[in-house]
Amino acid sequence: MELWYTEKQTEQYGITMKIRETLVTEKTDFQDLAIIDTVEFGRMLVLDGMVMTTVRDEFVYHEMVAHPALYSHPNPKHVLIVGGGDGGVVREVLKHPEVEKAVLVDIDGKVIEYSKKYLPEIAGELDNPRVEVIVNDGYMHIHDHKNTYDVIMVDSTEPVGPAVELFSKGFYQGIYESLKEDGIFVAQTDNPWFKADLIQSVNRDVKEIFPIVRVYCANIPTYPSGLWTFTLGSKKYDPLLVDETAIPEIDTKYYSSRLHKAAFALPKFVEDLCK
Repeated sequence: MELWYTEKQTEQYGITMKIRETLVTEKTDFQDLAIIDTVEFGRMLVLDGMVMTTVRDEFVYHEMVAHPALYSHPNPKHVLIVGGGDGGVVREVLKHPEVEKAVLVDIDGKVIEYSKKYLPEIAGELDNPRVEVIVNDGYMHIHDHKNTYDVIMVDSTEPVGPAVELFSKGFYQGIYESLKEDGIFVAQTDNPWFKADLIQSVNRDVKEIFPIVRVYCANIPTYPSGLWTFTLGSKKYDPLLVDETAIPEIDTKYYSSRLHKAAFALPKFVEDLCK
């Protein structure tokens, strides 16, 4: 008998893959959590029926959350990751030696616990001495830490359940106040095929708060449509003005110095969403 997992991405469209076994399922205090071993993409973290990451393609998302912002800031010493309990963004942040401390705040400790156990390739740096892990509400952490961080990264689920407030204008205003005077933030902002309205609303809200706003894309095959967007807001530094020749070649599989600016060249229909 074959077993298949399907994520229903709209009422008429989904992504499906053959699975070997289900490693864990649990209804946490905040969401339904599962870790599934798939044939094509390996072990996969699923929250509320949505694929969060897989061991095969996780590097794309985690590298593209971390490196464009960190290489746009000249001295990112203190970094905050909101969400991201699987640890992948933390792993990428620590590739930057100038980062003195990375603080991860995730509301659901079970994501952290199970990621360490079943996704060690992704979560392997969560116990690094440069990392502080806090199980708490990222929204409240932002509002309780003014003028604290050089870079803030929002590695959230899609806007359902506890993540809804992480797509609000009030949250972006709180991020602005939590950043230092030359700070940068980046957030995943879903896909333009099925969530065009979300990209438009986030772009509009962030533009009302940050003087520099850029949207960029990456290809992530296990995410809805495969085309994923990220929104970057900056108080001072424009990622398009970065000297590409000054970006060192680090241990990455997707991001590179050549891709840094290229990722901001949007397909026309995505560009139109951001006007």
